[in-house]
Amino acid sequence: MSEQISPGGDARSASGRRELAYAVLLCLAGAGLALWAVTRTWAVDTDVVGVPTPLADEGRTGTQLLPWLPALALVGLAGGGAVLATRGRLRQVLGGLLALLGLMIVGGGGYGLVAEIGDEVAQQWPAFTLLGGLLAAAGGLLTALRGRDWPAMGARYERRSRQSAPAAGPIRGAGTVEAWDALDRGEDPTER
Repeated sequence: MSEQISPGGDARSASGRRELAYAVLLCLAGAGLALWAVTRTWAVDTDVVGVPTPLADEGRTGTQLLPWLPALALVGLAGGGAVLATRGRLRQVLGGLLALLGLMIVGGGGYGLVAEIGDEVAQQWPAFTLLGGLLAAAGGLLTALRGRDWPAMGARYERRSRQSAPAAGPIRGAGTVEAWDALDRGEDPTER
């Protein structure tokens, strides 16, 4: 399949945007899946209580068993969004941290699969947590390896320093475009 060239750029920038989208989606989907799965019931303990009610089931979620796991998933969600806001070397470092975070989520899901945590264990929720961690780790690894060349947010989202703002002439009337431009530069249009 040949690479299409977009009107505003070349094939390489289109590929970079696509890779960026894949990495962000992998991180967000993986962390979201892990967060959802960790809130489900992983284990049920059956206790003998008394004669009228001989058995009582007490379910425990992944959050109750591993309280640090939902926090990691939330950090993964935030990190997936932060990939969009960073660039260059900082984006690669963030990708490495997201890959590590994903592997820690995999460890939590793996623990849920192999540990004897109750009388009846639901294997699907730790498995979904493990899968979510793998997806988040893959997105982080892709970001760490390829993120430096991906496009970044435009300069219009960055604040300009006061020294770089050009000197403007007097503002000719209230509500004019010049007044709004002065506000954008950080100047008070009423002081002129």
